[in-house]
Amino acid sequence: MTIEQQVAAHYGQKGLEANILAALTKAGKDVDHLSIDDLSALDEFHLGWRDQTARLATDAGFSVGTKVLDVGCGIGGPARYFADRHQCRVTGLDLTPEFISAARMLTQRCGLASKASFEVGSALAMPFAAGSFDAACLIHVGMNISDKPALFAEVRRVLRGGGYFAVYDVMVVGDAPLTYPMPWSETPAASFVASAVAYRQWLGESGFTMEAEHNRRDQVLEQVKIMRARAAAEGPPALGLHVIMGPQAKIRLQNVMAALEQGHIAPVEMILRAT
Repeated sequence: MTIEQQVAAHYGQKGLEANILAALTKAGKDVDHLSIDDLSALDEFHLGWRDQTARLATDAGFSVGTKVLDVGCGIGGPARYFADRHQCRVTGLDLTPEFISAARMLTQRCGLASKASFEVGSALAMPFAAGSFDAACLIHVGMNISDKPALFAEVRRVLRGGGYFAVYDVMVVGDAPLTYPMPWSETPAASFVASAVAYRQWLGESGFTMEAEHNRRDQVLEQVKIMRARAAAEGPPALGLHVIMGPQAKIRLQNVMAALEQGHIAPVEMILRAT
């Protein structure tokens, strides 16, 4: 089994669409007429959640009509946000067929199918012509890709000159070993977390210049503190990443939060421009 097959198998979940709809119904949502706010608690599969998606869009200058490529789009949460709030034309690409099927279903139910579309495919061999997009984003995806120079070169190929590339990945700080399973991998075998220093080098060599860089660890920890207090007062939420991650969600999230709190990893945002 290739690394990409391992990654797709890690994220794929039998009955994902039915599980999502059941959770939404239990939470009192009208599944035939959804909004992106109905979905935000379960489809923002990254540290920082909706708040970070909003920051990323603003920092990267997404605006009306911008053609955005969401690399490793998952079930489409950020893509739908960009389409709804910023009126972008978004294309999502992901290895996992179950994610793409769910993304299409939820986007249709949100009335956004004319603004956001989704395709199954590899970030290392994208099915798009050179210069197809005005902007691109990569949100918690690089941890699953060993050949990041090839990834960044492929993003540069499909991005027009001067276009923005917004990266938001989990990056290592220091050399402390991580405890698995993590949200992105059961074992170190399919985990390729790298440092911000390495990212800067690879991105520069691939034809990008850095416009801004932000370590979002403090903001995420503050959000986690608020979420824990709410859960303690009100009980666990019906909607959350456990719907997407399945039975292993608790231990995966415990491990990533421990590494974040101990300062072994940090979610880092990089805003770059294609030269």
